[in-house]
Amino acid sequence: MDLDRPNRRAFLLASSALAFAGAASPALAVATAGRVAAEPAPARHVALKPSIFQQAQAANRAYLVSLSADRLLHNFHQGAGLPVKAPVYGGWEAMSIAGHTLGHYMTACALQVAGTGDPELKDRLTYIVAELARVQAAHGDGYVAGTTRWGQADSAGGKQVFEELRRGDIRSSRFSLNDGWVPIYTWHKVHAGLLDAHRLADTPKALDVAVGLAGYFATIIEGLSDEQVQQILVAEHGGINEAYAETYALTGDERWLKVARRLRHRAVLDPIAEGRDELAGLHANTQIPKVIGLARLYEVGGDPAEARAARFFHQVVTQNHSYVIGGNSDREHFGKPNEIARHMAETTCEACNSYNMLKLTRRLWSWAPQGSLFDYYERTQLNHIMAHQRPSDGMFVYFMPMAAGGRRSYSTREDSFWCCVGSGMESHAKHADSIWWRGGDTLYLNLFVPSRLDLPDGDFAIDLDTRYPAEGLVRLNVERAPAGEREIAVRLPGWCAAPVVKVNGTPMGRRGGDGYARLKRRWKAGDRVELVLPMALRAEATPDDPNLVAFVSGPLVLAADLGPAERPFERAAPALLGDGPPATLLRKAGPAPHAYVADLATGGTATFSPFYAQYARRTAVYAPVFTKARWAAEGPGFLAAEQARIEAVARTVDTVYLGEQQPEVDHGVSAANGEIIQLNGRSGRKLNPGGWLEMTLNRRPGRMSLQLVYWGQDAGQGVKVLVDGAPAGVIETPADKRDGFFAVDLPLPPGAGPARVRLEAGEKAAVFYEARVMAG
Repeated sequence: MDLDRPNRRAFLLASSALAFAGAASPALAVATAGRVAAEPAPARHVALKPSIFQQAQAANRAYLVSLSADRLLHNFHQGAGLPVKAPVYGGWEAMSIAGHTLGHYMTACALQVAGTGDPELKDRLTYIVAELARVQAAHGDGYVAGTTRWGQADSAGGKQVFEELRRGDIRSSRFSLNDGWVPIYTWHKVHAGLLDAHRLADTPKALDVAVGLAGYFATIIEGLSDEQVQQILVAEHGGINEAYAETYALTGDERWLKVARRLRHRAVLDPIAEGRDELAGLHANTQIPKVIGLARLYEVGGDPAEARAARFFHQVVTQNHSYVIGGNSDREHFGKPNEIARHMAETTCEACNSYNMLKLTRRLWSWAPQGSLFDYYERTQLNHIMAHQRPSDGMFVYFMPMAAGGRRSYSTREDSFWCCVGSGMESHAKHADSIWWRGGDTLYLNLFVPSRLDLPDGDFAIDLDTRYPAEGLVRLNVERAPAGEREIAVRLPGWCAAPVVKVNGTPMGRRGGDGYARLKRRWKAGDRVELVLPMALRAEATPDDPNLVAFVSGPLVLAADLGPAERPFERAAPALLGDGPPATLLRKAGPAPHAYVADLATGGTATFSPFYAQYARRTAVYAPVFTKARWAAEGPGFLAAEQARIEAVARTVDTVYLGEQQPEVDHGVSAANGEIIQLNGRSGRKLNPGGWLEMTLNRRPGRMSLQLVYWGQDAGQGVKVLVDGAPAGVIETPADKRDGFFAVDLPLPPGAGPARVRLEAGEKAAVFYEARVMAG
């Protein structure tokens, strides 16, 4: 068999080249009957009316138009040996992950075209795809990518990553594959963008290029053993399984389904399929797209085990790993189930995670419509996604801070291009795509977004008029109705205790077991449906601390306003005082919707208003609550702990969260003879005997110390420390074992600015989770 492999590879390469060179077959509809019960009303039939959603989409469109296609194509042209037409952008686009933004950009443009027709962005898509076809032709084998290797500007180095994989030379870690920063993750974005350009915008050649691209990477996977494929999948790879499942759905070619199934990352997906939550310590957004791929595979392939795995994952993430705004993760990683209170940080709730969880939610809902799924969707869309974009200029936030005093850090127009910028472009191009759904003879209303539905062929035309989420009145005015009896199913949000539905002024329709009021009748033009949703205030405690609570008014999460974002926050987190139930601690503040005030245990008051809209403010989403008796007993300790936190923040000059992607990239981490580990609910670095790790840390003038964070059971371990090549001393952990995270310190030699710090393990392994430079 091994003797035949080179010839088989040559055949597959030839097949790939033919697939990319010739016209792609017309798209074939792969049957999903019996698995997909409802589909969204196409966005082209839904027009947004003035609202926060229309404002966000307009700001996003302006940003899309402002970007240069040729700058996003820079690495693609260069890697193919074609003349570059414009300089590369900065930020992530100037790094090894270059090219991922173009994939997101194609999808965002396609979504905008699908919704509004947008001729300018349609032309932009046509141009980009034509250029990618030129790039593909120049390579001659289907390859299309803009990735590079670490520290290399030459895009040709990115292709060598894939050619090394083809030869079985595989060097993978969680965020690096053969010295490239997640090249298959970037490949997936381009693959998906091409499919969306074809599927949503009918862009010429998009499917041809996608099929050729799919064939190139397929020849690599098909020529490797299952063990080698699993080794590749150790590195973050996005939803590459979903892209192949979608390619199968569009072409009907069974080859793509087989490749999609081989791209199943067993180490992560098998425990999920077996109903085990082993997510603690895993990079969250690495895992979510894999499960979306399982969901799409179920739709096109029909394996119910894939559906069960997707449902289980969605359940545990939304119920056991999510914050009140619907987002998840701290420093991009899942924690232990139901541990939220200890993870209140500036680095919570990565936007990409919520973007992907909403994609997964839509798929699960389409199989079996349940209002509770869109309760989650609405919560996340309103409280995370709407907070994620600054509507004044369309810029995006990477992390959504849950820490008291946290502020949002926004992208720049030309020098960020984080993953959350790419997913943000998509999120705010599709506010019309999930409002209305159709299944059989039922029209579902899932989101209360001001809009007008105009279905073709004499079907419904309905004007949706509302000031939601500011107010709880939703009016549906039927402007045209199909003949015969039809059903409109209106979601009655689970947060609302007493919703009222009226048809032509007459109350009717109750919440069914699926969360909908089902209104079945012969509809006619002029019919009116009114939905009244009283918006009561409620408190939601963290699962691991009943005295740490968030407040929700109707569908909107509230936050305490702690002042302008540009001012430092150097005081205790707001603690609320009162002897009643937590929800009674807030009282209405004036006529403005969702505006409240609360008394502070330290004196004075705090104002609370919708979190999403506090774009330029420091906020507190969660607040500790005290009875008067508890404050008397525990208040001094709380204030002392807050003072210690404030002082620690003030002393911290630089921090590296070891084993985590972006902090390590930002600090130029390199290592040998060790591994990234996930233990005790966190990521870290293990240095085997003789292993080493280097990182670039910043210093200020004055006394500085290096502080390493370790798990208390890892007693008696030590590392030699070198700073800019000179020995600085040895750090050792105490000999006594204990539970919890602790820190050990070593004075640093004097100096200011960046320093290259090296840790060297001796005869015993050493495990650390965090490295800090501390002043004083």
